[in-house]
Amino acid sequence: MEYKFNLVHRKGGAESVCDPANPLRAPGPFGDKSVLEFPGYRRPEWLDDRRPSPDSVVETSVESAYLGGPIRVRLWRPGGWDELKPLPTLVVHDGLEYDDYANLVAMLDHMSAGSRLPPMQAALLAPLDRSEHYSASTAYSRALVEEVLPQLAGIAPHPPGNRMCIGMGASLGGLAMLHAHRLYPDAFGGLFLQSGSFFSEQVDVQESWLGRFAEITKFIENIRADTAWPHPIKIEMTCGSVEENLLNNRSTAATLADQGYEVAFHEHPDGHNWVSWRDTFDPILVDFLGAVWG
Repeated sequence: MEYKFNLVHRKGGAESVCDPANPLRAPGPFGDKSVLEFPGYRRPEWLDDRRPSPDSVVETSVESAYLGGPIRVRLWRPGGWDELKPLPTLVVHDGLEYDDYANLVAMLDHMSAGSRLPPMQAALLAPLDRSEHYSASTAYSRALVEEVLPQLAGIAPHPPGNRMCIGMGASLGGLAMLHAHRLYPDAFGGLFLQSGSFFSEQVDVQESWLGRFAEITKFIENIRADTAWPHPIKIEMTCGSVEENLLNNRSTAATLADQGYEVAFHEHPDGHNWVSWRDTFDPILVDFLGAVWG
């Protein structure tokens, strides 16, 4: 469990600080947080393995006319990039953060070396304007499917067929993957969604400060209004058992299942943070990739 103390000073002002009596820290894009590890918690064993070979990771970018700028991409392919044999591709929103704070590439490399993953590669995407583009944005979904994915296929080819491309994202990144799928049903053969920001006006009023809250809730309302969906795919979902998104994730999973999707929903004893998402990679993400591509 991650936490901070909110200090209110007698002379005015306030600040959030880590627990000075607790040396355990978890890094994140908004700074470190203190960590409380409950009895029975075990960190993933794969974290103790080596870092990926530098030859397996390439930094590049792809252009987007829809978004008006380049999107940074971190590409991972086991064994390096000398031979570009087509491989199934995992496309990841907030990809650099997934790698920096949840060690995604290290996990993929470890599981690949141990033959627990099918042959595959990963494209880790960085957002240009996360709050805007990941919040049920039609412009972003168009950019992702019509511009980014074709350019990625030119750099890191995958076999034909939408089953060979899986989308992954957490929080708003998960919402954006689901949005892209509903606009472009043939883009992905599966989705791995962690703590998706599937907000509704009924249960998520605390999120109404978001600039695109209305667009998000409208998108989710439209999904729930559909009684069936002609293009269901396999979807794996995880969510922390003590986070605010739990109710909307349960509801979304049930809605998608009712529409014919093959949905698996997992609740994890943690909150809305990178460590929680990291700790579900093995076995949930590993098994999901094997089920789709094995």
